[in-house]
Amino acid sequence: MLRATRIGRVLLRYRLDDLFDDTPAERWLRLMRPFVPGASREIAARPRGERLRLALQDLGPIFVKFGQILSTRRDLLPPDIVDELALLQDQVAPFDGAVARAIVERELGAGIDTLFAAFDTVPLASASIAQVHAATLPARDGTPGREVVVKVLRPDVEKQIAGDIALLNTLASLVDRAHPNADKIRPREIVAEIENTLAAELDLQREGANASVLRRFWLDSPDLYVPEPIWSHTTQRVLTLERVRGINSDDIAALDAAGIDRKALAAKGVRVFYTQVFRDNFFHADAHAGNIWVDPARQDNPRFIALDFGIMGQLSSEDQYYLAENFMAIFNKDYRRIAELHVQAGWMPATIRIDELEAAARAVCEPYFTRPLSEISLGEVLGKLFRTAQRYELTLQPQLILLQKTLLTIEGIGRLLDPKIDIWAVARPVLERILVERYSPQKLAAEFRKRLPEIVTQAPEMPRLLHAWLRQQVEGRHELRMRSRDIVELTQTLKSMQRRVVAAILGVGLLIVAAVLYALEAGGPALLGVPLSSWVAGVGGLWAILAALPRR
Repeated sequence: MLRATRIGRVLLRYRLDDLFDDTPAERWLRLMRPFVPGASREIAARPRGERLRLALQDLGPIFVKFGQILSTRRDLLPPDIVDELALLQDQVAPFDGAVARAIVERELGAGIDTLFAAFDTVPLASASIAQVHAATLPARDGTPGREVVVKVLRPDVEKQIAGDIALLNTLASLVDRAHPNADKIRPREIVAEIENTLAAELDLQREGANASVLRRFWLDSPDLYVPEPIWSHTTQRVLTLERVRGINSDDIAALDAAGIDRKALAAKGVRVFYTQVFRDNFFHADAHAGNIWVDPARQDNPRFIALDFGIMGQLSSEDQYYLAENFMAIFNKDYRRIAELHVQAGWMPATIRIDELEAAARAVCEPYFTRPLSEISLGEVLGKLFRTAQRYELTLQPQLILLQKTLLTIEGIGRLLDPKIDIWAVARPVLERILVERYSPQKLAAEFRKRLPEIVTQAPEMPRLLHAWLRQQVEGRHELRMRSRDIVELTQTLKSMQRRVVAAILGVGLLIVAAVLYALEAGGPALLGVPLSSWVAGVGGLWAILAALPRR
């Protein structure tokens, strides 16, 4: 409640309550307004986009991340707001460079002059969780020192994020108790996914490992460059990377001045993303323009430069397969296949009628196909498809949230670089090629060879296990053992119902006792001036009310 109150105070201080007109938050902010000092004239005079940016910075890392995502959606937000939110990508207010220097020395266990030939205490860029300083490694064996950048976590950032996660967990708990479709929304799992993602961002050594893996996938690629991590100067709170130079992918004026072929660059960005997801199963999930640069030295065959590897996405092989097949079904306007895939993937119960789901998918997708393909957002179609399927008991998949967010971000960058890009035409051949390669006889044979030692090891046990199973069937001793989330949830529900029944009986019992005491009291014993029967009745009534509250 304290954190929620502070959020409301910040929104009011920056005069952002007008952004919440006709929403449930409007009444809450109206009630708080008399208790919050008005915004200063200076703040009130600033443009709304700047006020929103400053408020998000004030609220902390999670809100800054939210603003970064919004900054990529020029197709959804007014230009004045998007331009300001774009500054959240690498221009968050920095912390003292002397503090950053002290953190580096403490983490690496040596003085700055020993670790680096030069270290600039003025940060190159500052983001919500860390800031970056330019440095030079000492010269060795007659070779000049290598230029690097040193990323340093903000002081006490863990405490701030923990407060936001606690608020999200509280909200998730309320949704879990009160929302009729909580089992489909799975709010606790969504918050857990966010918490895991942020925990990964707070470990810079893990980010260095992510950079190393992504670099290995795209080594010597003409499409994407990944800087090399310097492991000798990296810890959990400090990350040192090879220094690279480039142009922000949303700086259209600079790209045009450098002679970059923006159409080729936009198409290449879409291909790189789909290749990361479906070939490598390791995709950059924080791909806003501040983290995706363009190599200015390659005009005709442009190349992206990736930065900030704290959030990387991965999917299970099953999710990869069903998602790729869903994309292909959308490309082919095969609505029946879309419906079947949602059920086969386990995203929807098998009791759903396929023909009804097919009709719903057709209603979502068909209007888009009357428009030019260059105007269609694949992320928008996929999002609407998921929202429509929720009416048919879709179980929300937290592991797909990062993917959908990244897909929308990549599409936003692609359309900014080339407003007429046909994302479908670019993505389709990439998916077709990857699916053919993944499920080719050669690939299956290679997978079989990889698993052959495991199969050979377990093969001697198979006759004995088969004989034991057949004997159980003949003798009628077959045992069925079930372990599933549904059984666990059913058990928890039964226990909760038992507790509620006991509490309700106890509450009603106390009310009866209160009635008897009231009949016998006639001015009898009191506690703090209140008749004993009233105390018993109050406790009993409260107990009965608590027992009636919905719990999962």
